[in-house]
Parts: sequence; structure tokens; C-alpha cells
Amino acid sequence: MAEGHSAVVTPMSEGASGDNYLTTGKGVLSWLFTLDHKRISVMYMVAILSSFLFGGMFALLVRTEMLTPGATIMTADTFNKMFTLHGVVMIFLFIIPGIPAALGNFVLPLMLGAKDVALPRLNLLGFWCWLTGATVCMVSIVVGAVDTGWTFYAPYSTTTGTAVVSMTLGALILGFSSILTGLNFIVTIHTMRPEGMTWFKMPLFVWSLYSTAIIQVLATPVLGITLLLLIAERTLGVGIFDPALGGDPVLYQHFFWFYSHPAVYIMILPAMGIISELVSVFSGKHIFGYKFIAWSSVAIAVFSFLGWGHHMFTSGQSPLVNVIFSALVFGVAIPSSLMVFNWLATMYKGAISLAAPMLYVLAFLFLFSIGGLTGLFLGALSTNIHLHDTYFAVAHFHYLMFGGTVIAFLGGIHYWWPKMFGRMYSEFWARISAALIFVGFNLTFFTLFVMGSHGMPRRYYNYLEVFKPYQQASTVGSYLLGLGFMIMAYYLAQSLLKGEKAPENPWGGASLEWETASPPISRNFEHEMIGLDPYDINALELSSDSGSYIRKDPSSILLTQAGGE
Repeated sequence: MAEGHSAVVTPMSEGASGDNYLTTGKGVLSWLFTLDHKRISVMYMVAILSSFLFGGMFALLVRTEMLTPGATIMTADTFNKMFTLHGVVMIFLFIIPGIPAALGNFVLPLMLGAKDVALPRLNLLGFWCWLTGATVCMVSIVVGAVDTGWTFYAPYSTTTGTAVVSMTLGALILGFSSILTGLNFIVTIHTMRPEGMTWFKMPLFVWSLYSTAIIQVLATPVLGITLLLLIAERTLGVGIFDPALGGDPVLYQHFFWFYSHPAVYIMILPAMGIISELVSVFSGKHIFGYKFIAWSSVAIAVFSFLGWGHHMFTSGQSPLVNVIFSALVFGVAIPSSLMVFNWLATMYKGAISLAAPMLYVLAFLFLFSIGGLTGLFLGALSTNIHLHDTYFAVAHFHYLMFGGTVIAFLGGIHYWWPKMFGRMYSEFWARISAALIFVGFNLTFFTLFVMGSHGMPRRYYNYLEVFKPYQQASTVGSYLLGLGFMIMAYYLAQSLLKGEKAPENPWGGASLEWETASPPISRNFEHEMIGLDPYDINALELSSDSGSYIRKDPSSILLTQAGGE
């Protein structure tokens, strides 16, 4: 931006002209063909949370079946389809696109003080790719639900009579949505940062989205190629994974995990970015170790491409290769641990507020730590042999993905909900919901650690009588988890209908998204913004009149040409 500009201060609530993004444009088509990143974000959120509902229903059916040994409510074939659909829906339709598409799309341009993402038409195309891919996946359920597990392992996936082709085709289309989102974020971050926002003045959520975008762009094409090869195997009989035709089923595992191991960090890195934002705001302190957290995001992205073989310790790899992959898996614990220690240091002697978003931060720290520490047992060659393909691996994965990514996603929703929709939710019911989700989750999955360490295999329809008390406790926990989400759906819906009007900055966040109206106007900001320290909490003070945190020096973040526009 050229020099010679002067700051012109206009309170956003007074300077904002026109309708907010929710009321600009009427009718369904104004949404389906919008180029506004905020509307695209809301459509993603509705679609992704709908997928979460379906995936959760499949999970509850699976847990209900496991109440007793043998048949409880379904046959063995139906059980195989239920846990496969749970995995496919949760991984490909919900958790991979969840934070970047639903929250990142909304918040990223606002955090940069920009009017939109750099490539708004590409953004809309990404949503349509997601919608198309999700539709194909849903159609495949009707045609003949897959029973392969969400990994589609060959050779079973090349021979089963279920609708593998249509499901994998849907996943392939969903991959294009992920690539387009990642590409858009990279271009936006490189080209649309405001004056004064250097790389090390970006919010850490932006750093996490940038690192995630690199993985999305580089790793997702490998999944696309793998799924195309699988489709070719089934339809043309080319024999890439069939030993009878000179193929190798282990090759499929290498291809699949070369994407899916980085995909784990597509899921968890944005969650870490959310926690960095929330822990600073609700501790009332500047984030501790900013550069360590920023570089740790990049380090995790690099490590994510190097550890895929740790999923294959029992597949016949050479001992040397196993040792190398084991060391690399242990290596990724270093930047992850740095983040956790910096979050704890931020909280130390802070003025901690136990609002609902902070409750999810505390839950994340507890659950993610358990997930990370139990990963050491799966990364160590000796213990992996015993724990591989048991409930222990299922519990570890859920403590990272649900206890990490989903919990952070819920924290992010509660944090940015007032900004997105301009309404406050019931803090009382939000805390009740958070408590039920925390207790229900631990009851559901900690019991799986015990069963897995005693040899209970995953994906089994039947089990020994000795595991019955653990299975029943886990099922009860899943019902508590479901109740927590039902309460959440109720109070969030109620807030949209008759919630108290939200202040522009109810929490005291110092990043730029809190400098616009709630909900934002279509072009986000009335004035061009300047990038300042996004964690300078001391630059804010609580206004007793509006209930909003405001800047002590409002001119510090507003920049227009001299004389106004």
C-alpha cells in the first residue's frame, strides 16, 4: 500500500452501510451461486454437519449392535456396512473438509482484513465439488453400501459385490474440493495480507491453514490416482493390485497411506490453529512462543509426508524400513509437544475464563495428550505387533480425531458463532453439552484401550463374553455423547431464532475478524485494515455500554486514503 495514507476512524457499527451477508440477496439461488466466502462457509457448515449427523447415526447403530455378543439389532453383513459407512462419512465428508471449509473459509479473509478469498469462483467450485462427491457417496449407499472399511483395502475391495466403484468415485470428487480449497488458501495468504501483516504477524490459525493447504495440494492427488487405479482394477481387470495378474495388494497400502497419513494432519493442524486462538483469548494473555507454534505447524506438515509406513509394520516390510518409519513417527511428536507446552505456558498465571470455547480447549488438551501418548505404543515396533488391528488402535485414532479435531471444531464454532450469525447462545446449556460430550467420549473410547490391550480385534461382529461389560459401558458412553450433541443442536438453533444480539467482540480477541460487524457486511470491512499483533490483548478494553471489547486506539487498525473515499 502506498505511503501518505492517514487513518480515518469510523466505528464499524455506525459506518457499516447496507445489509449483512445473511440478508443481502434473497432466495436459494442467491446462496447456491454466491461468491461471498461467508455464505459459502455457511453452506459448507450446513452440509458438513448434516454429514456428521449421518455418520453419528451409523456409529450409534454400531455401538448398539455391540451391546451383546452375536446378533443384537443387525446381521454381520449389515454390521460391516455400518462401520464402513461411519468411517467413510466421518473421514471424507466431515472431518477432512470440516475446519478448513466451514470455519477457515469464513474466518481466513476476515483475519487478513480482506474482502474475500483470492479466488472466489474457485471457492464456489470447491463447494460444488464437495456437494457432487457427497451426492455420489450417498447414492452408492442406496445402490449397495460398501463393506470394505473406509480404507478400501485390496484385494477385498476389488472382489466384493458392493458399490465400491461409486463410493470411491465420490471420494475422488471430494478430493478435488480439498485441492481447490487448499490452493485458494495458499494464494489468499500470499497475496491478500494487509499492510503491516508480515508472516510472523499472521494469526496462528492462518499459519495452520497454510500448512494444511500445502498438504492438501501435494498429497490429495495421490489419493485420486489410487482410487482411479482401484476403479480400473474393478472395471477393467488391469491387475495392479491382484497377485494373480502380477499385481501387489501391499502396493495399494503404500499409495493409500502416502495420502492418508498426511490426511491425519489435514484434520489435526487446523484444530491446533483454533486452540492457539482460543487459549490466548480465554487466558487473557499474549500467546506464548508464537514462532515456535508457527514453525511447528510447518514442521508437522513436512513430517506428515514421511511416516506413512508406520501403518504397515505387519505387512512384511524390511526390519530396517520399519525402524526408519518408527523413528519418523516419534519425530513428529516433537513439534506437537512444543505446541502443547506453549499452550500450557500461555495459560500459566492467566486470567482464565471458563466460557464454553475454553472448556473445549481444556478438553482438547486432555484428550489430545492421551491420543498422542498412546500413539507411542503404536509407533514402537515391539508393542505395535500386539496392538495392531485391535480396539487400541481404534481408541487412539478417535482420541486424536474426535478428541482433537472435532473438539477443537466445536470450540471454534462456539468462539466464532457470534461473529458468524450475530447471536449469542445459552452459556449454561453450552457448558452442560460440553460436559456430556467429554464424559461420554471418555466412557466410549477409554474402554476400547482396555479391550484392545487384551486382544479384542477391531471390526469384529462378535466377541468373547469377557469383553461384554466393556462393550456395554462403551455403548452407554456413546448414548451420552449423542445426548450432548442433541443439546448443542437445540441451543444453537434457539440462538438463531431468539438469541441475544451479539456484540462485535464479545470475547476480547485482538485479531482482525473482531473489527467488523456481527454478522459482517458483505464486503467484510468499511475501511482497509492494517495488520497488527493479533495477540495483543492489552490493546483492548471492555465497553460497559455495548458489552463489547474495543480498541483503546481504534485508528491503529484502520487505513483509508487521505480525505476519505
